[in-house]
Amino acid sequence: MWEGPDLASLGALAVYAVLWGFLFAECALLLGFLLPGDTILFGAGLVAASPNSDVNIVVLVVGAFLAAVIGDEVGYATGRRYGRDWVEGREKGRTREQLRRAEAFYDRWGWLSVVVARWIPWVRTFIPIIAGTAAMDRRAFTSANIVGALPWAVGLPLLGYFAYQVPLLRDIAYV
Repeated sequence: MWEGPDLASLGALAVYAVLWGFLFAECALLLGFLLPGDTILFGAGLVAASPNSDVNIVVLVVGAFLAAVIGDEVGYATGRRYGRDWVEGREKGRTREQLRRAEAFYDRWGWLSVVVARWIPWVRTFIPIIAGTAAMDRRAFTSANIVGALPWAVGLPLLGYFAYQVPLLRDIAYV
């Protein structure tokens, strides 16, 4: 069974490319729900903390933050551009009713849902696209995107980085 890349065996540029590419894809593409965002963020922090690694934690978290934010913005723009036409083109009236309910949801809970979705695998992939389709306010989406990405894309690698300093946590994480 394929378990994904072994980050510890990659050079710094490859670690950055894999991490940032995975984060962007998870946030921007519908197939991104298959990717292990939380795990790879934490693992990249562990790799950066390793004494024989040339991965810089600052470069890692800044790039992770940007990849997550840009990925969500692309997802939102995709939903805004193509989602409504796709939903309204459906023949079933139920789909239109679901769009109306999504619009009401985003009017009331949109900002919070974008922030919280960062922490829920699978949901974080679909929320930006649905927010765009439901025409959530662009500024509200972007501010929630940034607020949600900060603790997720920066916090998880830093958690992994500092977990490396605790031998028991390091050994458990590398198992």
